[in-house]
Amino acid sequence: MNIAKQRSVLLSNPLFTFYASFLLLLSLTVNLSNASIHFYHKQVFIDVGNAFLLSGGSEGLAASLSADSNTPSLRNGQSSIQFYNITFWRSKAAADQHTDMEHSTGLIQVIIFEAADRDNIGGSAYGGQRAICCTPDLAKLEGCKQGEVIRRPSSSDTKWPVVLNVQFSGNYLYTHMEDMEVPITKTGMYNLFFVTCDPNLKGLVMSGRTKWKNPYGYLPGRMFSLMRFYVFMSAAYLLLTVIWLSQYVRFWRDILQLQHCITIVIALGLFEMVLWYFEYVNFNDTGIRPVVITTWVVTVGAVRKTVTRLLILSISMGYGVVRPTLGGLTSKVLLLGLTYFLASELLDITEYVGTINDVSGRARLFLVLPNAFLDAFLILWIFTSLSRTLEQLQMKRSSVKLEIYRKFSNALVVTVIASVGWIVYEVYFKATDPFNERWQSAWIITAFWNILAFALLCVICYLWAPSQSSQRYAYSDEIGAQSDDEESQFLNRGKPESELSSVKQERNEKDSGNSMELDEEDDREEDKRE
Repeated sequence: MNIAKQRSVLLSNPLFTFYASFLLLLSLTVNLSNASIHFYHKQVFIDVGNAFLLSGGSEGLAASLSADSNTPSLRNGQSSIQFYNITFWRSKAAADQHTDMEHSTGLIQVIIFEAADRDNIGGSAYGGQRAICCTPDLAKLEGCKQGEVIRRPSSSDTKWPVVLNVQFSGNYLYTHMEDMEVPITKTGMYNLFFVTCDPNLKGLVMSGRTKWKNPYGYLPGRMFSLMRFYVFMSAAYLLLTVIWLSQYVRFWRDILQLQHCITIVIALGLFEMVLWYFEYVNFNDTGIRPVVITTWVVTVGAVRKTVTRLLILSISMGYGVVRPTLGGLTSKVLLLGLTYFLASELLDITEYVGTINDVSGRARLFLVLPNAFLDAFLILWIFTSLSRTLEQLQMKRSSVKLEIYRKFSNALVVTVIASVGWIVYEVYFKATDPFNERWQSAWIITAFWNILAFALLCVICYLWAPSQSSQRYAYSDEIGAQSDDEESQFLNRGKPESELSSVKQERNEKDSGNSMELDEEDDREEDKRE
């Protein structure tokens, strides 16, 4: 297939067309994505129980450092939530119910609470449905003020949860909240809600922004450990790159096509880790994540994951070892790679671009399922191909290649078992932490997959490292000749020369017969797959 034909097939692919359109619309977005600086633009309050509320965000924040701690001026060691230009608009019908002489004509309450104190907000009368706002029955039981949010002081600090009041005056359509800063003195997962208990304020709209700041900068708490982790991973990939390139340059005359592919995967891994680190540094310093920059970072990651999977699949098929090309399977492998890239890219863009809050369960499940299905299909195809390759090498008695593939298959089995075990742990971790209270250790979930991918890549680099004998692993028409000679010398040590020559001749005849039968079988199998 020539380049023009490949290009036409790619452009006619509906998945490619959808992705290109999605990426174009995303890149044309003018506004910066929400980040540790949260932007609200004419957002409408929703009806929840007996209240109208709007979620302002949820982040893990570390406690402020002591005044004598040594921190840069940009990161002054203070942790806080800051409010800027917060404005509320009510409907004209609600405003017309009041005169311009009235003082308080509508109450909005700003609530900040730690996840551990979530039960201190709201209550229920006589075991009934839980309410956010105080009702006549709850006023008798709780002693709360009717028409306001129910708040009980925290056992650790009576000043928390924090409740700030904002009032409408007269018959004005809008009101402003005073710019202020709420200091954070305790490490925890903090939630911000804007609430009104006034039924006349239905349809309330809000605009403005809030800044969530940690002692070390704007980076959310659950991401800070990942920034350090990416430094470690960048150093690990750099070390692997140096070792691999030293061998690559030293034995460049004997390099196999497969080793070129491994070089590409190593370069992509190093590039991805460095990009993630600098993206987090920029986020920490500015508090915003530009859409285009984050999109490029996740795109490099999606390319790396796709190329890595195709490399493992190609190795399992015996590419460059038991077959010179993938033959008729090339188009199917490329189509699978393109599909996986699109699924992975859309998942990562949804998860990382445009928000720092966790993606809702249904939305994430909708995007995770295609990835999970493709990974399961890839694993099945990889082990099916690997089993056939091992069978071919056994029949051809290529002892050196067989030993390499056995080690490779063992590494894959360990990787799959570790992946399944970690998926079970990840499900347990998230199911038992619905309010993200273990945010300080949540970075391990992401870090594990990067470590596992790097470990498997190191195994592949070790097994197929460039050397002066690299051509022994390459595909050859004279299959198994060198290894069979070595085995013959070892097994027939001490026998007369005439007997050795007769044994060698007999084994060569047998090899040629096996090779012809195996080639015919390969052709039939490939025809079936096509």
